[in-house]
Amino acid sequence: MEALIKNSIHGALGDVCNIVLVIANKAMTGGLQIAAGYDIPVAVIESKGKSRDEFEEAVYELATGRGADLICLAGFERILSSFLISKYAGRIVNIHPADTNEFRGLHGYEWAFKNGKKQTKITIHFVDEGVDTGSIIEQRVVDLTGCESLEDVEKRGLAIEHQLYPEALTKVCNAMLNKI
Repeated sequence: MEALIKNSIHGALGDVCNIVLVIANKAMTGGLQIAAGYDIPVAVIESKGKSRDEFEEAVYELATGRGADLICLAGFERILSSFLISKYAGRIVNIHPADTNEFRGLHGYEWAFKNGKKQTKITIHFVDEGVDTGSIIEQRVVDLTGCESLEDVEKRGLAIEHQLYPEALTKVCNAMLNKI
């Protein structure tokens, strides 16, 4: 979250987009705290006890009410339904800590570490109704040589994530602006 916010303030992302809202399904998440620290509006929409459609309708109402043209996911562990995907067709982006051609789903860094991978990839992709199956926007290799723990793998991966996600979102936003 902080990498996106800082890049939207001081980097190329800020030339093409404005973060209008940060939503989480649990209170007191790190992303909400970071966003609030930068005076970005935040909201919590509890998912527990709600159907997927109820949850997504609430997200849609908040996002459209704030004028959001693009939804960027990070750490979002729910599969989106056709409701939200159709409302934001081609405008929902996710980050995945693995090559989606090799591994889809949760715990990409753990997968790479347990399988002794010498490298993995960070993948930025559009969201569709599958699990990490959307069209790839950008990928970048993470060299895992010398990583002796899962924490080492995560540290290397996060460094790449913090560079790649703002770059990929800048590309997506520029493409969106050129279509208008």
